[in-house]
Amino acid sequence: MKIDHLGFTDAVERLAARAGVELRYEDGAGAAGRSRPASGVRQRLVEANAAAAAFYVQALTGPDAVAGRTLLQERGFDAAAAATFGVGFAPRSGDALFTELRGRGFTDDELVAAGLVGRSGTGRMYDRFRGRLMWPIRDVTGDTVGFGARRLFDDDRIEAKYLNTPDTALYKKSQVLYGVDLAKREIARARQIVVVEGYTDVMACHLAGVSTAVATCGTAFGDEHTRVVRRLIGDTDAAGEVVFTFDGDAAGRRAALKAFDSDQRFVARTFVAVEGTGKDPCELRRSDGDEAVRDLVAARVPLFEFAIRSTLADHNLDTEEGRLAALDAAAPIVAAIKDPALRHRYAVSLDRWTGFLDERFVVSRVARVARPDNRGGPGGREPDRPAPMIDRDPMVAAERMALACALQYPDLVAAEVDALGEGAFRSPAHHAIHEALRAVGGVSGRSSANLVTAIGDFVPSTVAPLVTELAVMDLPAGEAEVARYARGMVARVAEVEVTQTVIDLTRRLTRLDPSVEVDTYRQTSADLHAAHLRQRALRDRVMGG
Repeated sequence: MKIDHLGFTDAVERLAARAGVELRYEDGAGAAGRSRPASGVRQRLVEANAAAAAFYVQALTGPDAVAGRTLLQERGFDAAAAATFGVGFAPRSGDALFTELRGRGFTDDELVAAGLVGRSGTGRMYDRFRGRLMWPIRDVTGDTVGFGARRLFDDDRIEAKYLNTPDTALYKKSQVLYGVDLAKREIARARQIVVVEGYTDVMACHLAGVSTAVATCGTAFGDEHTRVVRRLIGDTDAAGEVVFTFDGDAAGRRAALKAFDSDQRFVARTFVAVEGTGKDPCELRRSDGDEAVRDLVAARVPLFEFAIRSTLADHNLDTEEGRLAALDAAAPIVAAIKDPALRHRYAVSLDRWTGFLDERFVVSRVARVARPDNRGGPGGREPDRPAPMIDRDPMVAAERMALACALQYPDLVAAEVDALGEGAFRSPAHHAIHEALRAVGGVSGRSSANLVTAIGDFVPSTVAPLVTELAVMDLPAGEAEVARYARGMVARVAEVEVTQTVIDLTRRLTRLDPSVEVDTYRQTSADLHAAHLRQRALRDRVMGG
């Protein structure tokens, strides 16, 4: 049980077969309730599959198998690699394997039961696999229990790219993992298993040094696979790792999100490794070498994070509406996390990834989704989001005084006012006046009277009285202090504008992956640093520094 990582019943059956002891089952079932063949029958099926594997390996060297050898070479596998994984070729004749195994004493019923041969309605026997590249699928003990077969020829009547052995007494596609016989010891030692999508991906990983790689066989990763993996990695604590690799295309992303459903069946941590350009491990090894495959696995990200970020990728996070839609889509994923502490951590991360920078709001929204009754507050309403702190009355007053200073003392604040951006003023009336100032080319070089006259044609009639009022209103500063006061008021408006820039850049930065979007991350960091410096300088000016 320890050496081969078997359950008790499987270990007993394995030893009984070696010792020639016939096991008897109550009601014909094993300890787990599964239907099991008598030990003598099982051994015959194992022997038939072993003989078939040897036959296919030999056939790969023949003249009819050129297409198979070419495909392997194109994928970067030489003869030694093919031999390591027992890759073979099923002849096209249709009865070559049947004739060979019948000559070795296997009966028709045994060959059909092993899934190697089919029987037509008229009783004619035929090879199940014909004209295909063959991979032997072995159980954890090393016994060949089935095969995976890849289409090679255009005239193959079966159009499916891959065929697998049908479920037999030995082969259950929902339980077997290709490569587990080669990977089991390293899996147990490293307490890591890497689940890839295909036979050539397993080969590529092992040859590249990722010797914990396995693959499902013609089916999605399911509950039975989970049980096998848990036994292999000794899944009793969070020290183990289960790493799913998927193609970087849309289908691979969907597969990864589907794997998310299996995540919480493990005590071990689960990760996703996706190659950004869409290459699978086999393609990656061929184009970029062994190190690239190792780097792919090393750069794995937690499965929860991948599922959340993949959902956010479908939304525009540069707008409030897009961020809210993204939050609503991702909140159920976070809410589904069973561990309360982990759920809270990802809710906090979700706040950063969406760019809200409003942790209480995001955490409360996730908590609302996580509640069984799905209600947010009294009467089932969602708690209100805290109102934004910007655009309060004090700021409107600051905008008013800044414009008054600009209209009355344009020579004192020309540089500061002309440097303000389009969105500096939030009050609609103040914004209209500022737009008029921009329309006449700014305040630089103008007198107060000239400036008021110039913008008269550019402000709405409803705003014109406010221009007159601002041009003559008293300022709370004496003649000696008016310059510093005026610059301080304009600086306060500019500070609000640059603060919004800081918020926007911070949101953008939190959504970037510094290991992937290197140049964009570096430039955004530089822009944010510059914005912080300007913000600090403006605050000093506001405070009279």
